[in-house]
Amino acid sequence: MGGQVTTAINAIRTIGVPVTDQDRALAFYVDVLGLDKRLDAPVEQLGGRWIEVAPSGAATSIALVPAKPGVAAGVETGIRLSVADAASLHKELSERGVDVGELPRWEGVPPMFALRDPDGNGLEIVE
Repeated sequence: MGGQVTTAINAIRTIGVPVTDQDRALAFYVDVLGLDKRLDAPVEQLGGRWIEVAPSGAATSIALVPAKPGVAAGVETGIRLSVADAASLHKELSERGVDVGELPRWEGVPPMFALRDPDGNGLEIVE
């Protein structure tokens, strides 16, 4: 541990989310959450495709990677997506049958709520 490490890393490109059905996941992230599909390419070594989705204009994407032993679906991703109006999106997603959590209001903290994708992967929406 000692001195400072110099590195060429300059950004977070993508965060992988394990899914059991890539087509179903792609439909949820694009058609339900409204993210853009950025990349969809077959990758034989993955046993599926390399799929990236992201909010329009975002620098970081979400890679919908095939679940496999040791990389199971149904995880807490730690991903927090930003939205202008959390209450409106909460209502809309709830009406569409998405598994959404409560919308708590804490003083000094932006409105936020949890949701789960079809594989049970947890994400947060933050205003």
